[in-house]
Amino acid sequence: QVQLVESGGGLVQAGGSLRLSCAASGRPFSSYGMGWFRQAPGKEREFVAGISWNIDNTYYVDSVNGRFTISRDNAKNTVYLQMNSLKPEDTAVYYCAARLFWSGVATTKPNYWGQGTQVTVSS
Repeated sequence: QVQLVESGGGLVQAGGSLRLSCAASGRPFSSYGMGWFRQAPGKEREFVAGISWNIDNTYYVDSVNGRFTISRDNAKNTVYLQMNSLKPEDTAVYYCAARLFWSGVATTKPNYWGQGTQVTVSS
């Protein structure tokens, strides 16, 4: 079992930056692949970025590739999502997610979720 708590969301103008954090507690953090998903109003939840549990491979949805960076600090049990050059279409609730021994790819569903943090990008 792992518990996830996101922070760092807020309101930002287009072109600005935010860094989301997700603090994990429970089983050894280093055994979990981590990811970020988002859900905009009226849309399905979508994969944004993932990072593997062992060799730090990273994966991104095409719409954020080159603008967002996922990283992890195993010593702090925390995963981050650095979001640069934000666009209004990035507005959504962002969720941290985890799965034991997950490679971080979008095709594998995580089984632990945080409560979400709102990101709003104004034009």
